[in-house]
Amino acid sequence: MNFKIMNVLMSDASQFVLAPSLLCRATRPFHIINGDAWVLDGPGTFDFTTYFNALSIQKWKQYTVANKFYLHVEVKGASASVWQTRADSFSFYSEEIEGTRLSINSSDEWQCLDIELVDGERDVITSFAFSSDGPLQLRNGYYYVAVDEDKVRNVELALCTTTFKKEEYILRNINAVRNEIIESDDRISDHFTMHVVDNGRTLDVKSLSDGKVIVHPNDNVGGAGGFARGMIEAMEQKPRATHVLLMDDDVAISAESIIRTFNLLSLVNSEYEGAFVSGAMMNLDEPNMRWEEMGFVGFDGAFHPVKPPARMDVLHDVVASEAYDIPSYMPRCEDQEQHYAAWWYCVIPMSQIDEYGLPLPLFVRGDDVEYSRRCKPKFITMNGICIWHLSFHMRYNAAQERYQMTRNCFIDQFASDFAPLSDFLGWLRKTFELEIRKFNYADAALLLDGFEDFLKGPEWLISNEARTAFIDANKRAAKTISYEELCHEAMAMGVDLSDLTDWKVYRDLPYGRASKIKDLYSLNGNRGVDVMTERGKVAIIDNVGWADPRGKIRAAETIVSIDIPGRKGAIRKRDRERYSALSKRLSADLKYFKDHKKRLEADYKQAFSKLTSVSFWKDYLGL
Repeated sequence: MNFKIMNVLMSDASQFVLAPSLLCRATRPFHIINGDAWVLDGPGTFDFTTYFNALSIQKWKQYTVANKFYLHVEVKGASASVWQTRADSFSFYSEEIEGTRLSINSSDEWQCLDIELVDGERDVITSFAFSSDGPLQLRNGYYYVAVDEDKVRNVELALCTTTFKKEEYILRNINAVRNEIIESDDRISDHFTMHVVDNGRTLDVKSLSDGKVIVHPNDNVGGAGGFARGMIEAMEQKPRATHVLLMDDDVAISAESIIRTFNLLSLVNSEYEGAFVSGAMMNLDEPNMRWEEMGFVGFDGAFHPVKPPARMDVLHDVVASEAYDIPSYMPRCEDQEQHYAAWWYCVIPMSQIDEYGLPLPLFVRGDDVEYSRRCKPKFITMNGICIWHLSFHMRYNAAQERYQMTRNCFIDQFASDFAPLSDFLGWLRKTFELEIRKFNYADAALLLDGFEDFLKGPEWLISNEARTAFIDANKRAAKTISYEELCHEAMAMGVDLSDLTDWKVYRDLPYGRASKIKDLYSLNGNRGVDVMTERGKVAIIDNVGWADPRGKIRAAETIVSIDIPGRKGAIRKRDRERYSALSKRLSADLKYFKDHKKRLEADYKQAFSKLTSVSFWKDYLGL
């Protein structure tokens, strides 16, 4: 049988209007006409060897039973020629495959082209390109494979998205799913359900639910609780889901990513049948930028992207992303074996959920990381399977990055076999000192709050206090004021902030060996005899927690912390008394940890199976 694996996507969604080279790299414009066709406004050349429209032939052969590939496309209009393209890990420009060029006569009638694709041994991606003598219309383009019918798996895909008062995003995504998946002619339409878990209870259940899209009002139990509810609903739906797609609510989607995911799962081979599919996070503000596709937990206890950021409108980056090899076998890269798929877009086979259970009740941050490390699956990634999200820099949240990150990483490590190569105690110490150096005593206290809540043991984790802990942490996080207020307060100190630029905020200054030694001793003047402070010195730094401008803040008396995207900031002064209190608190916490470590390990491990069970979650959610 012929099995369609991916559509040639031509879309006027905003992300593609802003970054059209994700779809087609052209010498002339292209635009939609009559709702279902596109005009390639020649004369010109139109190359589809792109992030969304090239066939990742190497990965399709690796992950699936497919081995022979075809292209179907329908055209009418000016005379043209079409040829097959290829690219490998060395390519910066697509290459025409010799002997594949076909001539197309001008016609006012639709002409169907079915092309058997040439398969080169080193090809990472393959695609096609047109050269037209005038306007050429294109419709119904897709890649397909010839496969025995008994090799096509029966897939029931359940999309589970957890939302909390994000109507602008979730309603748009529901409409996209309904119009482009459920009402489509693609195979997925009969084997797809969308579960919307509404933690804010603000959506109109009756008007939005229709059997294929189902809204579930839920208590505000965070992402972990919302996704656990979605997994349970996917288990109990009729027919039972074979795979669960977990996806953030505050994202822009392309329905084609979900369609391709379904088709890939339908043909997946026995080696990858239990694999997680990890979708990439593209940047909502710069739609051509791929920020992360998979992450790993580093030796240093922090979360890092496996691949470097890349511009997916650049062909070499498109190919390099597909050919990337995780270097966990290399010396000092072993921690990259601790990789994971984030739940902004992650497909989990129901067989894995049946075997390994549901998430830990962590509210947010680290639930997805722990789940990947618990299951230890193979991972599938592929160009064109992605969502668009605001970058981390645009949405920094101290309650997540300081309170939740600290608490949950320790819980994860003690409850399950999570990131054994990572030093979370070292991360706690280093991050505490970083916040102290920046005079951010409120967020340093959040670190200790998270650590102390971990020390309370697993029974606390299911208490009413734990349910509101994240909300309470947000209230305790370092406060900022508007840029206008900040300018006024700074001017009173003789500091003019009216001409700030990225360069002035983000750059650091040289930081020599002598300064490092003094800083190691004094933590930027917070302890010991203060031999560093330069009276009246003001340092202007980035507000995000991971910013570490040690050269700039060295010997500063005052720090002005600027959140450029949020147009806000804070003025911070050294407070040696507050540091002293926090330092004593940290020492006491570390002593308690040392004295009770074995008991805590035993308690969390004993509670693990209960906390990840369906019966626990049903009771916790009041189902």
